[in-house]
Amino acid sequence: MIAFVRGTVATVGPDQAVVDVGGVGLAVMCGPRTLSELRPGTPAQVATALVVREDSLTLFGFADEEERQAFEVLQSVTGIGPRTAQAILAVLTVEQLRAAVAGDDLATLSKPPGIGRKGAARIALELKDKLGAPAATAVAAPRDDDWSARVVDGLVALGWPVRDARAAAEAVRSEAEAVLAEGGRPSVPALLRSALRHLDRA
Repeated sequence: MIAFVRGTVATVGPDQAVVDVGGVGLAVMCGPRTLSELRPGTPAQVATALVVREDSLTLFGFADEEERQAFEVLQSVTGIGPRTAQAILAVLTVEQLRAAVAGDDLATLSKPPGIGRKGAARIALELKDKLGAPAATAVAAPRDDDWSARVVDGLVALGWPVRDARAAAEAVRSEAEAVLAEGGRPSVPALLRSALRHLDRA
């Protein structure tokens, strides 16, 4: 793995920069925020991730280590490759991404190009607990009584018919009510996973 490159910025283009490292020009694919900080002829250090494919080696660059780590985590989501991961980080900061995942904010997660409601729902489901907690003020705590509607919305976004989604939400009601009875707050991602298992068995 190439964790970073350090050298003189040779050129800056629309989607990449070339960094001269010891006389070797390394092309680094970067998002707009990272490119805005690079100037030809000036020294720079760019956090990087090397993506190896059968026919190519591509170096992706980031503003900092936190963004690089988010890029790696995003690729763990079903259907998201490096280009899509970088496109997401071009639209959302890492903190915005954390807040949207923590709050199951599908509207925000659908903003990057190529991410529809179904893809946004997968990101919210599969990245829960992987990105770290958002800033304390970033997301308002969900109400205890809205878990059912949020589970239904999540299932519909994943492609299930509304009728089946509602039935699956009812199937996990006892799980949610058990948490409420103990004074806790039902975890929508956990309930969504239980609902998906119910639908798979049906």
